Amino acid sequence: MIPASYPPKDDIARISAGMLLEIGAVHFNAKEPFTLASGLPSPTYIDCRKLISYPRIRATLMDFLTCTVMREAGFEAFDNIAGGETAGIPFAALVAERMALPMTYVRKKPKGYGRNARIEGEMTEGQRVLLVEDLTTDGGSKLSFVDAIRDTGANCAHTAVIFYYGIFPETVATLGDHGVTLHHLCTWWDVLEVAKEKEIFDADTLSEVEDFLRDPRAWQAARAGG
Repeated sequence: MIPASYPPKDDIARISAGMLLEIGAVHFNAKEPFTLASGLPSPTYIDCRKLISYPRIRATLMDFLTCTVMREAGFEAFDNIAGGETAGIPFAALVAERMALPMTYVRKKPKGYGRNARIEGEMTEGQRVLLVEDLTTDGGSKLSFVDAIRDTGANCAHTAVIFYYGIFPETVATLGDHGVTLHHLCTWWDVLEVAKEKEIFDADTLSEVEDFLRDPRAWQAARAGG
């Protein structure tokens, strides 16, 4: 069912950040930083996959994501909702259900047998496709999914995520240069603000996280290989 209420964007951001903190999807550790897929260190880590195990929070966030997309892109802007393998698949299905639209998913690479397809489900030429994922950092990983969608003859000019890092200035430009607009619910800055208000982490950890968010490249460079 399409959500009937549309909270202000700032309220959505704060509530979403609070939910991620509530279920322990947010991890801050300044003393023993996490290693990202890039191999670089980070005092922050987020696991949006945990959301699928919390039905009340999951439903609310999917309402928020649907409202955000329709408000920012249009109520009749899409013909198909595509999830990126693997984390984006359940969220794409939930958004597609709310928008009463077909759902497909995009593989990271061809499966290597059978049709050797990257698109699973029915996607046709000329369809306007919304790519749904759990999160984005610098936007680069979305481009392969977008290209796979466009290879079918469909159009993909929008991607929607629950969580956007919001700390790498090149993200919007990277997607924009590829003809893609980003829609999101909350960022690290929203999470940090709520974490400070609720005193979920100690002051030293929050201070170190804020230093990282203000200049992540410098923070990583100072600790890489350490």
